[in-house]
Amino acid sequence: MPRLILVLDPDTDGRLDQQAKACGQRRATLACDLLREALGRREETERARRLARDYAAGRGDARKLLADMEAAQFELLGDEDA
Repeated sequence: MPRLILVLDPDTDGRLDQQAKACGQRRATLACDLLREALGRREETERARRLARDYAAGRGDARKLLADMEAAQFELLGDEDA
């Protein structure tokens, strides 16, 4: 498995340590989880940007995908009120 060596500033190091203790995880495990989450968010943001760019360009399939996404978001919002 590849390794990654990071140099953390004292604030980030302390926050990572606190989170690891609160979660009951090893620091390295938590750091890997956080990286995965951040990468997933970044990929999702890029997909949304591409969708917005395609929508602005008038692609029909982008309009359908956006409508589907909006419907799912409204469905989720409806669940919060329950």
